[in-house]
Amino acid sequence: MFSLFSTTLLVGLLIFLFLSLQSFGINQEYQRGVLFRLGRVKETKGPGWYWLIPLIERVVKVDMRIITFALATQETVTRDGVAVRVNAVLWYSAVDPVAVVTAVENWQAAVIQAAETGMRDATGQSDLDQMLKDRTTINERLLKLLAETCRRWGVAVDAVEIKDLDIPEQMQRAIAREAEAIREKRARIIKAEGEQEAARTLADAARTIGEAPGALELRRLQTLTEIGAEHNSTIIAMFPTELLQAAQAIGKSRE
Repeated sequence: MFSLFSTTLLVGLLIFLFLSLQSFGINQEYQRGVLFRLGRVKETKGPGWYWLIPLIERVVKVDMRIITFALATQETVTRDGVAVRVNAVLWYSAVDPVAVVTAVENWQAAVIQAAETGMRDATGQSDLDQMLKDRTTINERLLKLLAETCRRWGVAVDAVEIKDLDIPEQMQRAIAREAEAIREKRARIIKAEGEQEAARTLADAARTIGEAPGALELRRLQTLTEIGAEHNSTIIAMFPTELLQAAQAIGKSRE
């Protein structure tokens, strides 16, 4: 009789110890626990330790830290009909533990699926040139789509950034040819503007020389001086027309 009582007491103590351990829990600083009592949500347990009523209450823990996830590469078509392969990086976190547990079965998988779907939609609404030159606008559009979807699940999307964009090789060559043509166009425009400026300067100089008496002869003498700096040159200088005409006039007056 005593042995049966001892065994029963020992079993009872073991069951009590097991239930006590099951009813005791600890949440880390970054964790929140959603308390269910007989299947109904009662409250949220914050950081630190807590006690539960055995067999009546249970807690579902939610990690509140920001999660970084690299989205899988998606094959889609841009608005102008170019097939591209694009991937992105997503930063998100739980902000409402109760909604995270009760609104969606697997909240992390749901956010990732929504992000991949939104990335395809944002790519389909953008042209290839916009994706190559203005990714910020696409990131903002994608972030807006995700924020509206995930808000109902108690999840906040902090940021989403398109990381890599792969386009077909033929399109890469076409873009390279276009860039080369644009650079050649700019070079020709700059050269033409330089020639126009030089012609305008020469015209102003010619006009100034024509208006000043003797300026042309001074320019000729200056040119001869510059040519004479080279000692291996032979210079044949012509007399100015005005001197020849003056000499002829003097000769005729003497006759």
